[in-house]
Amino acid sequence: MIRRDEFASIANNGLWKQNSSLVQILGMCPLLAVTTNATNGAMLSLATLLVMALSGAAVASLRHLIPHEIRIPVFILIVATLVTMVDLAFNAGLHGLYLVLGIFIPLIVTNCIVLARVEAFAAKNPPLHSALDGVFMGLGMLWTLSLLGGLRELIGAGTLLSGIELVIPGTHALRLLPEDYPGLLLASLPPGAFILLGCLIAWKNWMEARAARAKRPPLPHSPSSPAPAAAGPQG
Repeated sequence: MIRRDEFASIANNGLWKQNSSLVQILGMCPLLAVTTNATNGAMLSLATLLVMALSGAAVASLRHLIPHEIRIPVFILIVATLVTMVDLAFNAGLHGLYLVLGIFIPLIVTNCIVLARVEAFAAKNPPLHSALDGVFMGLGMLWTLSLLGGLRELIGAGTLLSGIELVIPGTHALRLLPEDYPGLLLASLPPGAFILLGCLIAWKNWMEARAARAKRPPLPHSPSSPAPAAAGPQG
């Protein structure tokens, strides 16, 4: 079983403190290329979350059986097997989205955050803890990529959830800005992703600095200087 404080620590690390996109700055390739809209970012993040949770649990279960000298090739083999299963599932169930995401689903095998968490956490912790670590690291990636994709889509085209019909047939994107909105091309290009990612990192740092100031005890007030003594009667 897992204690409440351990669960809270794993959740906080994955969602905020060690966020893979805003703190560790890992997985930049899908972050820049896939987040042209919120749907693509969310669905690739969900695929990565599934791989991270399953690979974490698998590696944690086998960690005592894997020789230390060959651990990295074995980790990659486990991750590659799971990514192949996810890739085939996307191709069968979400073929339109599969064509849009293209090579970025197989590239989850080489995503730095997946191998980093398997090596740094799953290889040293029980299966339940490792699976939860993968889930919350994936959720941290999910909200970051979804937010970044939503901002790029809104600024670049004035819509939100473009491509959602590939996931839920019969739905359509939301038009949030007027039809005559010209759009900002920069937001749809990789430089726009860099700029908006920098803004999100700055926002996170500002939030943490404000929280740290709120927890800091107030400085003691310096004692007021005594009032000058009244002058005596002049002789």
